[in-house]
Parts: sequence; C-alpha cells; structure tokens
Amino acid sequence: MIASVHLANVSVPTAFGLLATPPKPAANPGLRHANIGLAATLSKRVMPAPSFRRVGIVAFWDDDAALDRFLADAPIAAKLASGFHVRLEPLRATGTWPGLPEDLSNDRSVSTDGHAAVLTLGRMRASQALRFFRASAKAEGRAVVAPGLVWGTGLGRPPFVCTFSIWESTRALTTYAYGHAEPEHSQAIAAGETKPFHHQSAFIRFRPYAAIGHLDGKNPLAANALEASAI
Repeated sequence: MIASVHLANVSVPTAFGLLATPPKPAANPGLRHANIGLAATLSKRVMPAPSFRRVGIVAFWDDDAALDRFLADAPIAAKLASGFHVRLEPLRATGTWPGLPEDLSNDRSVSTDGHAAVLTLGRMRASQALRFFRASAKAEGRAVVAPGLVWGTGLGRPPFVCTFSIWESTRALTTYAYGHAEPEHSQAIAAGETKPFHHQSAFIRFRPYAAIGHLDGKNPLAANALEASAI
C-alpha cells in the first residue's frame, strides 16, 4: 500500500468543480480511499484562510501501478497535472483512516534515512471545531518556525481536515511533534485525547520516494533530497 498527495493551482470554477467530484474507488481500480480539499497556508491563525485556487488530494492506493493508471486516465488527474504530487511509503500510524493497513506499526521509534513526511487527518466533529482550530493554530504556528521543516500545507473540505508536511529528517519531525521544549503540538495531541476533536483521525509518518511537478515554479522535494531518502 502507498499514499499520494497531489496539489495544483487551478481556476476558481475548476476548484469548486473538483471539490464536488472527489476520486472514487469504484471508478479508479486500486484506489482505496481519497479526500479532496482546498489548500491553506500553515500559520498561527485560528481560522484558516483557504486558497480558492489551490486544490489538494490525499489518496491511498494498492500500489504504484494503481496510481500510474489514475495519473494516465482519470480526468481529475489531468486537471491537476500542472501541479505537484509526491508518493509516500507509510512507516507508522496512530489512529485509523480508510485505506490504511490495520497492521501498520505505531512505534514512535520507526525511522527512515533522509526526508520524512507526515499527514494528520481528521473528520472533525462540528461541536469541537473552535477547540480544534485553536489547538491547531498553536501547533501550526510552532511548525512554521520549527528547525527542519521543508514545506507544509493545510487541506480542508469540512468535516475533512488535514495537514501535510515534509521534514529534513525523522529527528526534526519527532522533535517538533513530541519535544518538551516547545510543546504546542504535544499539547494539541493531549487536548484531542482528553476530548476528541474528530469522529475519526490519524497521524501517519511516511518516507517520500518520488516527487513530480512543481507549485509556483518549485518542487518542495528536489531529486537529490529523494536520493538521500532512498532505502
């Protein structure tokens, strides 16, 4: 099983058309699950400011061949072809999410050489939205200045909410996520455990192994960075 994240800048009408028609497993052989949303810059703002011109998809696949078919044949993939996508090998997860293997390790010590990536995924409870956004804003505000963050974005189409971030190393990621010196992320985790923000949620760490395309003329993961991440 692999995952992929796709992001592209599109017109406003195209963005809303895509939001209304997320990829479906029945129409895409090998697709286990997919969510679509508008992108938002990571920041310490309590209320996210989504871009109505940037759309993202988070998808889980049986294998690379299934993703290759989607990229070659799916109309929605063609509309995002001008953007960027990254392929991800799952390493560990806490929580549950459709398409995610149940036997994936939840050990924090699972590591990889080179870059690491993480998805935080949630299906938000409407009654907990304000609590969630307040906690998330503190965590995101710390993330954007955290040593080792390469690039990140938020994604949302409520109740679906997500952050995707790429880090220079597993050490940089875990220092941000679980460190005590700057505990905003740890505090957000604790608040969600005390009184859940979401109906369903997952925190998933990955090894990024392919990054194709660009956003605003840049690829967040250059080819030499992926060479360092190779097994």
